[in-house]
Amino acid sequence: MTENLLERYQRSMTNMFGTPAQALVKGEGVYVWDADGKRYTDFLAGIAVNALGHAHPAIVEALTEQAKTLGHISNLFTSLPQVGLAERLLAMAGISEGAAFFANSGTEANEAAFKLARRHSHAQGGSRPKVIALQNAFHGRTMGALALTWKPQYREPFEPLPGGVVFVPAGDIEALKAQMDDTVAAVIVEPVQGEAGVRDFPPGYLQQVRQACTEHGALLIFDEIQSGIGRTGTWFAFQNPQVTGTADPVLPDAMTLAKGLGGGMPIGALVTFGKDVSELFTAGQHGTTFGGNPLATATALAVLETIESDNILHNVRTVGTYLEQQLHALPIVKTVRAYGLWQGIELDTEAITAQGMRLPEGGLAPKVVAKALDYGYIINATDQTTLRLAPPLIITTEQVDPLIQDLPNIVAETVAEAN
Repeated sequence: MTENLLERYQRSMTNMFGTPAQALVKGEGVYVWDADGKRYTDFLAGIAVNALGHAHPAIVEALTEQAKTLGHISNLFTSLPQVGLAERLLAMAGISEGAAFFANSGTEANEAAFKLARRHSHAQGGSRPKVIALQNAFHGRTMGALALTWKPQYREPFEPLPGGVVFVPAGDIEALKAQMDDTVAAVIVEPVQGEAGVRDFPPGYLQQVRQACTEHGALLIFDEIQSGIGRTGTWFAFQNPQVTGTADPVLPDAMTLAKGLGGGMPIGALVTFGKDVSELFTAGQHGTTFGGNPLATATALAVLETIESDNILHNVRTVGTYLEQQLHALPIVKTVRAYGLWQGIELDTEAITAQGMRLPEGGLAPKVVAKALDYGYIINATDQTTLRLAPPLIITTEQVDPLIQDLPNIVAETVAEAN
């Protein structure tokens, strides 16, 4: 059955994603099943999307009940779920004045953020043409978001991209300050760089970026598309002292959200902080047909309400700490970069080569990901040596334990097959 579906996929779908690893047909909680009936523990959650896992009753109920009344109405109208979700996000961010714009994805949210930076420039007579982004950043694949994304293999096939973007080394505050002047419209930063391998910055870096933006009148935009909605153990990473290195939140002027916000439904958001920033867009300057429709926003509200009512942020911190400790104890692991249930695992390739063993062609981590599927685990590689885990926020220590026990064997088998 799986083989047949994959053959049909190759005949009918574009090759943008290569050949899928499996054809999945069902999910429940932290588990999914393929078309042949094999079960997998999902340690990726649709790339940090399925915050409540698969087929969570709260999401099923929200979708079902909302579909009985209004599914889509366009943005010529509003709805109770749309307004309620905007109010909830502003309250979670701890801001008294602000605004939300709803899109359909993370890259669309970052497109809106890029346009917000341009509006900030135009509001000051067009004197701020420059946007600063960080090396190793990932902000999306549409043209504006791609212009903010560092990886050459993503950018180069589509150049020339929208101009005015300057990249500086991630975590180097002096390099950023060297580019900061009154021609900068905005600085966009992932509080933790997800696609780079779940990497944060030196303590106090985000606060120093905030200060530099304030001094020069530039907007600070946080891309919280992966890090937001409880992934690090707080609602947003800018509220997390482990991420910011400070006791108080480091407040941006705007942030983008997606992934976990909809729990599997397509939704993105640009949230602006303060009256002046929130009034940069005026009617007709940006838009979306589907964004913020009742179905997506009702589901997002259910996700937020469930995370709060079930004390899931506590679970993220508790299970995240347990997972980090158990991974650190494995001899195959060089280091773990852990932020709640978002962890980058650096494999100890030096120890492997020191034993006279060859590493797999194409990198150890991608081959480990493929071998993990054989064992019944869905994990991810961000580069040749780094594994990324971003499981549903509801995962338990008991559900984590099997991967901990099997990971050494998965790596050992992967290496053995390359020798």
